[in-house]
Amino acid sequence: MFKFYLYKISQFIVNLLPLPLSYSFGVFLSDLQCTFSFRDHRAVRNNLKTILHTDKDLEPLVREVFRNFGKYLVDFFRMEKKIDMQFIKERVKVKNLDYIKKALERGKGAIVVTAHIGNWELGAVAVSMLGYPLMVVALPHKERPVNDLFNYQREVKGITVVPTNVAVRRCIETLKQNKLVALAADRDFTLHGEVLNFLGRKAFIPKGAAVFSVKTGAPIVPCFMTRNSDDTFNLTLEEPIIPPEKIPDHAETEAILAIMKKHTTVIENKIRQFPTQWLMFREFWTA
Repeated sequence: MFKFYLYKISQFIVNLLPLPLSYSFGVFLSDLQCTFSFRDHRAVRNNLKTILHTDKDLEPLVREVFRNFGKYLVDFFRMEKKIDMQFIKERVKVKNLDYIKKALERGKGAIVVTAHIGNWELGAVAVSMLGYPLMVVALPHKERPVNDLFNYQREVKGITVVPTNVAVRRCIETLKQNKLVALAADRDFTLHGEVLNFLGRKAFIPKGAAVFSVKTGAPIVPCFMTRNSDDTFNLTLEEPIIPPEKIPDHAETEAILAIMKKHTTVIENKIRQFPTQWLMFREFWTA
């Protein structure tokens, strides 16, 4: 329950303060985490070392990752009361939103694939508020009060949250209704993913998006909400990945892997472009 009360107190503070002071509060807490959470610090440093192919002068970048995470939480806790169409108009530059319309015109739904980059939660809210409601698959938090708090923050903005244990059926149903499903595709929480090359090393990559795409014919639309230096955002959608129309049973596994490699490449490129906005605090690679 400690984490729940910490989040609730933080939520109260960031909604009380003006945005610049809220970010300062988030940065302060993140600096403490960076200093005293040795495991997280080591994981972030190792991740940056792999992304950048160097272990020199990484400490400022490690601290920047933690600070971006602090700002991410500030944005997340402010979503209910502070995020509206005026916020999106003033602080979010949207690029290629029509790719979603293009994907849905096929009549088979669409899978919005993202990663733990920038502020994926705020990106889902922006897409939903711009006229494309999302069903988001989320890993339930171990503590029920924390899980309820996080899901409320999402649902109050029109997002439908589905836990991973019932995701398969709900995703297929939603795609059949020509609606949107959103999945993060950079970290596999189940160990049922596929081992692929990711930023030059082997890692477990989730295969859910590719499986749904092959099974239903739904295109995959990569989508990322990245932060600018002035704390405004870019919401960028990439060209839809269209699955083959007819796939023989014996070629299904190969088709899934091919689609996984395509959306994984998009995610890799985004991480290389914004290495300190990849908010990954665990050892990631298998080898």
